[in-house]
Amino acid sequence: MSEGPVIETRGLAKSYGRVDAVRDLHLTVEPNRITGFLGRNGAGKSTTIKMLLGMIRPTGGSGTMLGHDIADQAQNVHLRRDVAYVSEDKRLYDYMTVDQMMRFTSGFYPDWRPEIAQDLLRRFELPPDRKVKKLSKGMRTKLALLLAFARRPKLLILDEPSEGLDPVAIEQLLEALVARSAEGTAIFFSSHQIAEVERVADDVCIIEKGRLMVHSPLDHLRQFCRRIDLVFPAAQPEDTFRIPGVESIRTKGAHVRLFASSNSEIVVERARERQAISVDVAPVGLREIFLETVKEN
Repeated sequence: MSEGPVIETRGLAKSYGRVDAVRDLHLTVEPNRITGFLGRNGAGKSTTIKMLLGMIRPTGGSGTMLGHDIADQAQNVHLRRDVAYVSEDKRLYDYMTVDQMMRFTSGFYPDWRPEIAQDLLRRFELPPDRKVKKLSKGMRTKLALLLAFARRPKLLILDEPSEGLDPVAIEQLLEALVARSAEGTAIFFSSHQIAEVERVADDVCIIEKGRLMVHSPLDHLRQFCRRIDLVFPAAQPEDTFRIPGVESIRTKGAHVRLFASSNSEIVVERARERQAISVDVAPVGLREIFLETVKEN
């Protein structure tokens, strides 16, 4: 595993005419971690991944993966040996059977592990003799995941890996992610399925309209993010609670609801100073953090 970050970008940007798909992206993904890349459809997740893999050229900024410059074509060839990638559209050769696809892919990678491939073939209940073009959407996804998981890459990048999977297959996917991480593979996966990210991620990134809005260890978010409901004898000016860490403030008469990523204790102290009738502080899950982030943006 590389000593530094497995992914690092500085001001990475991609524009299509007047549309900024990704804007000023500063991203660091550490080794030996599972990083969930959350965002709504069209937020810039797939564009970011394609820039990292050299599939599209950035219009600004720079980036490295496993220490290689993502804009250097020669370095990109070497990079592919250590990175496994499953695309959003799960591209496969339709004319091959499942077994042929596995044998074809294994020939390109010295790190291929046939015992893992056969185990996943069984667990995913994939028919070896069936042609890819006759597979259901879920089965195509399972095959694409098998081809990536059967390797031992330093970095595994997945773009919407659970799309088309049923609940049982999603559970198998999450188990496989944790298993690969335990072997030392860094995992970076995009999703808009918040519950899946919350199940397995060590770190969370939230992108909205091309901008990275949140980049934090999940444990940190759980420890410090709070929803605070305050009731006063009379309406309060919003500026009273505009302090660092307060991400949003909503007022309705004498009721104030705040969302804080830090400094919740200062909010509570200030509320008591102003004779709050009721103070309720509650932890929030990743779903609420995500919704608050995209609402405020």
